[in-house]
Amino acid sequence: MATKNNGFATNCIHAGEITDQFGAPHTPLYDTTTFRFSSTADMLNVIEGRNSGYFYTRYGTNPSVMSVEAKLASLERAEGALAFASGMAAISATLLAHGEHGVICLGEVYGGTWELMSRQLPALNRHTSFMAVNDLHGLERLLAKQSSLIYLETPSNPLLEIADISQICSLAHRYGAKVAIDSTFATPVNQQPLSLGADIVIHSATKYLGGHSDLTGGVVAAADNMLEPMRIWRKNLGQILAPDSAHLLARSLATLEVRVQRQNATALHLATALQKHPLVKQVYYPGLESHCGHEIAKRQMRGFGGMISLTIDGEAGAATRMIDSLQLFSIAASLGGVESLISQPALTSHRDLSAEMRESRGITDNSIRLSIGLETPEDLEHDLMQALAKI
Repeated sequence: MATKNNGFATNCIHAGEITDQFGAPHTPLYDTTTFRFSSTADMLNVIEGRNSGYFYTRYGTNPSVMSVEAKLASLERAEGALAFASGMAAISATLLAHGEHGVICLGEVYGGTWELMSRQLPALNRHTSFMAVNDLHGLERLLAKQSSLIYLETPSNPLLEIADISQICSLAHRYGAKVAIDSTFATPVNQQPLSLGADIVIHSATKYLGGHSDLTGGVVAAADNMLEPMRIWRKNLGQILAPDSAHLLARSLATLEVRVQRQNATALHLATALQKHPLVKQVYYPGLESHCGHEIAKRQMRGFGGMISLTIDGEAGAATRMIDSLQLFSIAASLGGVESLISQPALTSHRDLSAEMRESRGITDNSIRLSIGLETPEDLEHDLMQALAKI
C-alpha cells in the first residue's frame, strides 16, 4: 500500500496501482474507449461525480490513465496530475488554461515551446514576453504591470541553464502571478519544483519518465484547482494519453529512480573528462563547478541529470565529423532513454529558430547535446575520445 510516508522508490512502484479481481501485481491495461453501466442512473452518478467510476477515455476516465496519474502526482508531491498525449500537449494546455493575462518566458526553452509561444499563442490573443532568466529586476517591472503566468525550464534545453526556483516563485507570488516549470531534464528524482514554490510542473514523459524511447506522452502536476481548467482543454482538444502508453509509462516509472541515479553518475564522469579535452571549447553541465548555475543547482537539485551540452573548438563541420565518428552514441532526436543519444540542436530541437536567434542564445553550429544512457561509463568515454581524435 502506497502512502505519503513511503519513500520515492516505493511510490515509483506502488503509488496509484489498482488491484483487479485476478490479483495482477500491477494495474492491467484497460485498452477500451468506453465503459458500460447497468442503468442510466448509475451512468449519471459517475458522470456527475456522485460515484467513482469510468465513463469515456477521451475524458480522462480510464483506469490505466488515472492509475499512472496518481503515481505521477505522488512523485511530484502534488494534489493531482494529468497525463497528455505528448509533452507539447501538456505545455499547450498549461498556456491555454493559465496564460490568458499573458505569459512571461524566462530563459531558454525547447524550440517547439518557443514556436508555440511566439507564433501560435498570439493568434489566440495570448502574448508572451521573453526575458533572460537572471533578469529579476526586469521581471519585477513587468509583473507590476500585469498578472501573468511565468514559464521556464530548469535545467534548460539545450545549454542546461539553471534558474533559482524559490527566488522566482517568491517574486511571482508577491504580484499574484503563477509559475509553471518544465522539469523534464531534471525529473522528479533530481528536483521537485512544487516543493520549492512552483504552482505547476510539466514533463515530457517521452523522455526520462518513459525512459525506453517507446512511448510519447506528457504530464502536468499541480493543485487540483490549477489542473481543472487544463482538464477541459485536454478533453476538448483530444490530448489524452492513450491507455497503452499509460500502461508503458507505469512500467517505466517503476525503475525511474535507479535509471536516473545511474545516468547522473555517468554524466558527471563524462562531463569531467570532456572538460579536460583540448578540442572541447566549453562543457555545459550543472554538476561542474565551472557551470554558472552550479551553486543554485546544488541547493535545489539532488542530482545533476543525464544531459550534457558542449561546444567543439573548430570550424563549422567539426561537430558533425565528431558525431559521425561515434559508435555507441546514436544520432537521434529526443533524450532520456536507456541508450545514449547525440544531436546538434541547431539541426534538430532548435532548427526552427533563425541562425541569428540561435547565435544570440549561444546555440552555435558547433553545439552538441548528449543524452547519457545506461551503458558502461568507460565505454562511452572511450567512444567520445576516439571521435574527438578524428576531428
